[in-house]
Amino acid sequence: MIQRPTNLQHPFLLNCAEIDELNYSRPQLISSSLNKLLVNMDVLQRPVTPLITSSPPSISAVYDWNTNHASSSFRLHRFASQLPLKSGHGCSWMQDTKTYKNSIANKERRHGPLHSGFSTTAAEIASVKDLFDFICSGPLIDKLGFTRESIGESIDKWLENGFHVCKLFNINELNLTTPQKARIYHYYIPVFLWCERQISDHRSAYKDGDDIPPLVIGFSAPQGCGKTTLVFALDYLFKTSGRKSATISIDDFYLTHDNQAKLREKNPGNALLEFRGNAGSHDLSLSVETLTAVGKLTKEGMKMKLPRYDKSAYNGRGDRADPSTWPEVEGPLSVVLFEGWMLGFKPVPTEVVKAVDPQLEIVNKNLEAYYDAWDKFVKSWIIIKIKDPSCVFQWRLQAEIQMREAGNPGMTDEEVMDFVSRYLPAYNAYLPTLYTEGPKGSESNRTLIVEIDEERNPILAG
Repeated sequence: MIQRPTNLQHPFLLNCAEIDELNYSRPQLISSSLNKLLVNMDVLQRPVTPLITSSPPSISAVYDWNTNHASSSFRLHRFASQLPLKSGHGCSWMQDTKTYKNSIANKERRHGPLHSGFSTTAAEIASVKDLFDFICSGPLIDKLGFTRESIGESIDKWLENGFHVCKLFNINELNLTTPQKARIYHYYIPVFLWCERQISDHRSAYKDGDDIPPLVIGFSAPQGCGKTTLVFALDYLFKTSGRKSATISIDDFYLTHDNQAKLREKNPGNALLEFRGNAGSHDLSLSVETLTAVGKLTKEGMKMKLPRYDKSAYNGRGDRADPSTWPEVEGPLSVVLFEGWMLGFKPVPTEVVKAVDPQLEIVNKNLEAYYDAWDKFVKSWIIIKIKDPSCVFQWRLQAEIQMREAGNPGMTDEEVMDFVSRYLPAYNAYLPTLYTEGPKGSESNRTLIVEIDEERNPILAG
């Protein structure tokens, strides 16, 4: 599985062409009514020194830069730098060779994805009006309650957030490919604004002077579908907006290497419990302790360390990272982003799991304890829905092929199949219920289901 980025150095970076002189473009919005958007563009020629030359930015560095250079009507900044892709990782939406299967034709929304891909040549943003139309065509717009009028009123916020995301991933926001533009303005920013509304609703339930616990947002999504990148981008956007946030993964709560060995010995011959992954391979007491403590970070100066797991230990078998390396977070937190491939899974009748895989019976029994350890702490949910669990194999295979092509060790196709096969029974048993009923205790107004295609992009419901 993909390693969590550390020290905010994200592995998914794009190689941009070096540009000596770049255009600045400053949009000014003049709105005469809710259904009319007029845009003036002042284009200034001016040399720009790339913000980043050898390593990706820290959140604080980029936030400080953005704060010092932003104008009241928010200035779009073109930039570029040359950064190598780290081995074994890549985002399809950031690669020129990928296409975005979309639901847009002639700038109108249609139900269901079209099966012809967009051109992957640069889709330069000529004006904010063009970008406004593109935003309004997004597949999540109606679902999230946005209208052309509400987007027009808040277009500065969309532009500002898009600017921050482009900064984070080192891409030129005025010369985006359509897959890049779609991933940012059809996915990351709409989801971020939904999360912002969830936080506001959460905080409104408390009185002035109350200690307000952070809202825990759960992200349940299969491996390889881009949830770690989504959470990384959202965490960054929260920080640029002034909110304190923390990220936790269910991976952080895996058993230690020694305890995983004991679990394997206790369940001889069960491939689903041989290695980390399925229910039973997590330290639930650690998760309760962590989620309880992080919920109490309501005041300035309150601090705690978040556990982390080292997947590289013991030749890839993994072990809990040394506590001295755990990241520290400080209150008051506004939001906790909690992600995992099986977050929200709940037990199903025994005959169901036996029909999927007899080895899953003990996993299903183990799952009974997970609501109290994980799900009860989650107050808002984002469910990333896929049509077919076989996509997990394809996504993992893509990552391993990239590793091998880069000259680094990677799993063979057979090893990838063996790896993914240990998770597929759980997907087949629990995803149908997750998609139809939602996690236990979830509320419909606090649950967002985003269906994605094989390119990991959101699509309209049929």
